[in-house]
Amino acid sequence: MAADRHEQHQACRERFIELANTMKNEGIGVDVVSWSLMSASALHAIYSVAGNDGGLTQSGIEKIADAYKQNLTKIQELKQRQAQAGQQ
Repeated sequence: MAADRHEQHQACRERFIELANTMKNEGIGVDVVSWSLMSASALHAIYSVAGNDGGLTQSGIEKIADAYKQNLTKIQELKQRQAQAGQQ
C-alpha cells in the first residue's frame, strides 16, 4: 500500500469506487450501492471510535456527522471547480 496517508486515502477511496461500480454493473441500483456504502462507513466509523461492542454518545454522533458534512462539502466544491474549469 502507498507510503503516506494521503496516498493511502486515495488508494482506498479508489478501491471503494471500483467495488461500487462492480456492484452497479452487476445490476444493483446506484441508490442501493450508495446507501450500502454509507451504512458500512457509518458502522466502521462507530467501530473505529468505540470498538465492536461500544456505542457513541450524542456528541460522538455529531462529530462524525460533522466530519461527513465537511468531506461532502469539500468534494462538492472540488467538483464544481472542475466543472467550471472544463467550461472555460
